[in-house]
Amino acid sequence: MTMEEERKNVIVTGTRDLDEKLGGGIPIGSLCLIEGHSDAGKSVISQHLTYGALTCTETHVVYYSTENTVRTLIAQMDSLSLYTLDYFLTDHLRIYPLTWRSTMQDTDRPFRLLLEHFSSLPEKFKLVVVDSLTLLVAHSTPISILDFFSACKSLCVEGRTIILVAHSYSFDEEVLTRTRSLCDAHLRLKLEAIGDRLVKTLEVLKVRGADRPTGDVVSFEIEPKIGMRPIPLAKARV
Repeated sequence: MTMEEERKNVIVTGTRDLDEKLGGGIPIGSLCLIEGHSDAGKSVISQHLTYGALTCTETHVVYYSTENTVRTLIAQMDSLSLYTLDYFLTDHLRIYPLTWRSTMQDTDRPFRLLLEHFSSLPEKFKLVVVDSLTLLVAHSTPISILDFFSACKSLCVEGRTIILVAHSYSFDEEVLTRTRSLCDAHLRLKLEAIGDRLVKTLEVLKVRGADRPTGDVVSFEIEPKIGMRPIPLAKARV
């Protein structure tokens, strides 16, 4: 298999050091969970993966966002030099703002509606990103959460790649363990105090089917016009 063919079989961030930690990238057809602390970079890595799919593998992407409108998401990605407007205008990228109510009683219904929407998407949209499921997971029963992840896994078996984002605190530990077992990839982001500064870290807990061994942890900063920039841990400690 040529290098070009290999690139088309994975979703990458476009940042070499990070992609190496991912074992080359997230294989197409994976169910991926990205969980972590507030402000640890969950949305940024999701946006990098979205951009990598659009530019490196020419994959059509659907991005569901609870924090952004179409305009603000495109502007946010532009600020990281992840330019997506042309992809949006040519229907390579679709963006759907989501609103969850904290007072909702039946959380099964939003899960069902999401799954129905996934299934109704044109076949060309091979990557689905949901940023984030925090409120739904926090207000759902374990069986509802696991049923949703199982249904997403079935869609991945049929050829879609699905990335689900949530805060770590929204999961009970037992549910998180069982959910992780359903996922092909599991990334955890943290904010860690090193000296007098907070450093973002990405733990690659699992990437099933990676082309090469995955790395454990990478520290990074988020810089305007650059996006995610890995930093040596030794430098972070200075």
